[in-house]
Amino acid sequence: MARKTARKSAPKPTRSGAESGAPTTPRDKIIAAFLALLSEKPIERIDRADIAAAAGVQLAELRGEFSSPLAILAAHIKTVDKAVLAEDFSEMADEPPRERLFDVLMRRLELLTPHREAVRSLLRSASRNPALALALNGLAVRSQQWMLTAAGIGAAGPRGLLRAQGLAVLFGSVLQSFVHDDDPGLAGTMAALDRALGRGQRFAGLLDDLFRVSSRICELRPRRRRRRHAEDFDEPAAA
Repeated sequence: MARKTARKSAPKPTRSGAESGAPTTPRDKIIAAFLALLSEKPIERIDRADIAAAAGVQLAELRGEFSSPLAILAAHIKTVDKAVLAEDFSEMADEPPRERLFDVLMRRLELLTPHREAVRSLLRSASRNPALALALNGLAVRSQQWMLTAAGIGAAGPRGLLRAQGLAVLFGSVLQSFVHDDDPGLAGTMAALDRALGRGQRFAGLLDDLFRVSSRICELRPRRRRRRHAEDFDEPAAA
């Protein structure tokens, strides 16, 4: 299906704040310094003193803004979330959910392009550190709930949480292609995302079927309990 978006062209330039230009606030300077360090070495080797020195702030100021390197990463993810959510996706309103989600996630990848080496470093560390992988998954699920919402797809309740978890895994697989995609138009990444969303769409269909079955079972169980309860008090038939 042909898309109505221009995502197959070169990525848009990144916007204001921590995503473009020189950082101005101490918070933005810390995030930028952390990402620069992350592009050079693994997160487990980044010391708080290194971050403060690279950002040009005192340790007290660093502590006032963030409690840990992972908290800095969470702030960066939130900044990217906000940049995606600020986009106008109204032209995609009539498109199928898969197409809307493709557009939203491609915008996210465009915003991550300046930080490709930092993303690559995180993926490497997560592959050998289960605790870090678990922590990153928590951040990713929360972020993908917002991406689903931006695409007009339900992200509330147990079903929404499962969708977000599935999307977090899906997006993680696409990042593996993204960090090796040197094409300015991210052609390889777009192809990987399109394939992944196809797999995700089949999973979502299966998930909807499972929820329908589960809901039906939940509806039947109380009735059966009430029926058994009533039977317990039935008077014995006359001899």
